[in-house]
Amino acid sequence: MKNISTNELEQILQDDQTIQLIDVRETDEYAGGHIKQAKNLPLSELSDRTNELNADRPLHVICLAGGRSMNASMYLEQAGFDVTNVDGGMMSWQGDVSK
Repeated sequence: MKNISTNELEQILQDDQTIQLIDVRETDEYAGGHIKQAKNLPLSELSDRTNELNADRPLHVICLAGGRSMNASMYLEQAGFDVTNVDGGMMSWQGDVSK
C-alpha cells in the first residue's frame, strides 16, 4: 500500500484540485472540520458505498490519525483501486479546513 504525508497531500492538492480524496471519519467528525476537496465516506459505510468511487482514478484516503484510513485503503486496494493512505490524518494536517 502506498502512503504519503499530509504535507505531500497538501502539495498534490495545490497542483491538482480534482484528485479523488475521501475522508473515512464519521459524519460528525467530518462536519467538525475537513479538507475542502474531501468527500465524506465513513469507514462504517464504505463497503456499501464503494460504487460511488471512480475506479479509473487514483484515490487518496484520510481519517483522524491514520488507522481507519489504513483499513479503508487495504479494503479498497483489494477491491482493485489505486489507493494511497494519508499518514497522520487530520491530526497532522496543517492546511485549510472547511466546515
